[in-house]
Amino acid sequence: MAITRKITGSALVRFLSRDWGRRTVIGIPYIFLILLASIPFLVVLKISVSESDGIRFQDMFSYADGVALIKIKLSNYLFLISDRLYIDTYWSSIKFAALNTVICLFMGYPFAYFMARSPANIRPALLMLVSLPFWTSYLLRVYAWKGLLDDNGVFNNLMIWLHIIDEPIKMMYTGFSMTVGMVYAYLPFMILPLYANLVKMDLRLIEAAKDLGATPWQTFRLVTIPLSKNGIIAGSMLVFIPSMGEYVIPELLGGPSTLMIGRVLWDEFFSNNDWAMASAVAVSMVVLILVPLAIFNKYQADSGSPRGV
Repeated sequence: MAITRKITGSALVRFLSRDWGRRTVIGIPYIFLILLASIPFLVVLKISVSESDGIRFQDMFSYADGVALIKIKLSNYLFLISDRLYIDTYWSSIKFAALNTVICLFMGYPFAYFMARSPANIRPALLMLVSLPFWTSYLLRVYAWKGLLDDNGVFNNLMIWLHIIDEPIKMMYTGFSMTVGMVYAYLPFMILPLYANLVKMDLRLIEAAKDLGATPWQTFRLVTIPLSKNGIIAGSMLVFIPSMGEYVIPELLGGPSTLMIGRVLWDEFFSNNDWAMASAVAVSMVVLILVPLAIFNKYQADSGSPRGV
């Protein structure tokens, strides 16, 4: 028996209104991303492959006598993969970002685990303490480390006063000072995703492992860590991706001996005034972080689903 449904005019209006509202809610973020992310990136990409007469960039597309021409300059990208400075800079950025990620993981996991296993009434206070550094300017916090790590800084003066050392230890403008600054700046970005994952963990699984005779270490290794995999990967990507392009910390704490792609990008833009080369460096950096960004998006989506918990 066929069933027909009569749609009145008011019902049709309500249906279209509901559909329009859903499209609007979904469409606004997409428009935001297109305007503030995609278009600026395409402009930078165009500059990186455009010819320049020293004053302005020439058009890539031309049409004359029925012939359409597209001029794409790839010499900047060829120079990137052939010049040792840029290769060393990219490799150095990857190494420092990876080191920062590993240190933040080993330091942040115990913090996140402690927060997740704390009584529910004190967890908001612990979360506030973790986010407390964000209440202060990022630049001021980095400058504070200069006063701590300088040759005449707090740490050296304290160790000399305690007769641990006889003369100041060179800590500023080294890889050590830059690593310390990056770990301090990005540690909360590791703790918060880990906490969000660990706090949702089903504690009955841990109790079951103990009932089956597993030691605390075996329970942690075989139950807790696998269940927190999504949080580990999400936190690692949140630390690794911005660390790759970090500029402020290498400039203030790293000194001239530490190569990071963010500093090279600044030098190309504002010191050498080579916008085409700087744009090629920026595009290459975006391509480098596409893989970890895709991994982050995948595991972020998994962590939001029931099977990702």
